Amino acid sequence: MELLPSYCIRHGSSLDRALLVKFMQLTYQEMFSVGDFSHLAQTVQQYFSNQTPLWWVDFLGIEKDTGTLGHGEMEILSFPQSPRSAVACLWMGNAIDQVTGDRHAHIFLLYVVPEHRRRGIATALMRYAEDWAKKRGDRQMGLQVFQSNQAALNLYSHLGYETQSLWLKKLL
Repeated sequence: MELLPSYCIRHGSSLDRALLVKFMQLTYQEMFSVGDFSHLAQTVQQYFSNQTPLWWVDFLGIEKDTGTLGHGEMEILSFPQSPRSAVACLWMGNAIDQVTGDRHAHIFLLYVVPEHRRRGIATALMRYAEDWAKKRGDRQMGLQVFQSNQAALNLYSHLGYETQSLWLKKLL
């Protein structure tokens, strides 16, 4: 299914565990350049199931600035069902609102590879997630974001997300 021009969305499966771990590691490596994130495989092992859907966004073509289409326009050259090239993912889960007790959708991971950012993919994935959550009867959606991730904070704020709580930690 087309998510945006030149991008399609598809369901992930249990066969995608390694790729999901890779995308999680990329996320954390961008935020924390030093560190061993091999433990994220345990997170996937523990939480990835048919109750926590995963979607991939595949890039279907290449963009080529032809110079003949007009200022700022790009020509999309598509490949006939070329090997899938995942450029983004969305992994959803479930949470319980500790105030109301209601189950709601929770985003475990939203990641877009740097070369495909600022093209509307994250926004389209967030809208896709919201539609999925509404269809299953959820009245809210939650996520965790690092305070230092200003680009993500800007995206979520633009989409109407508000801070509900703060997660604090203390090194011992």
